Amino acid sequence: MIVIGVAVSGCGGPDVEPGASAENAIRLLPVEDFEAFVEDTPESALINVHIPYEGHIASTDEFVAFDRILDWEGLPEDRSEVIVLYCRSGSMSGQAARDLAEAGYTNIVDLEGGMNAWAASGRTLESDPPPGSG
Repeated sequence: MIVIGVAVSGCGGPDVEPGASAENAIRLLPVEDFEAFVEDTPESALINVHIPYEGHIASTDEFVAFDRILDWEGLPEDRSEVIVLYCRSGSMSGQAARDLAEAGYTNIVDLEGGMNAWAASGRTLESDPPPGSG
């Protein structure tokens, strides 16, 4: 008699658990809450991940292309440290946030609706590109 065993404990495994924890690592904040968070945590770098450059929030500390976020030399070694992101519409920052979460970062804040929502709320955007942002 031949017995064939099939291990099913891993079915759906890698995509289920990391995906669940990755989603929990990202806080998508509306403009008012995002602005308050940035003001309340000035020690956290505010990162514009939109490419090409199309403006920025005045208190932005860094400009990193969304698809290069995992290569950024400024990533904290402590993966529980806060990382604050935004882009123009929320799409690029959403992708950067997911990439960071999948890499094990657990405390990511993203601006819901990006700079579009920021401007629509009556807040201003800077339009002078910083060196190397473009």
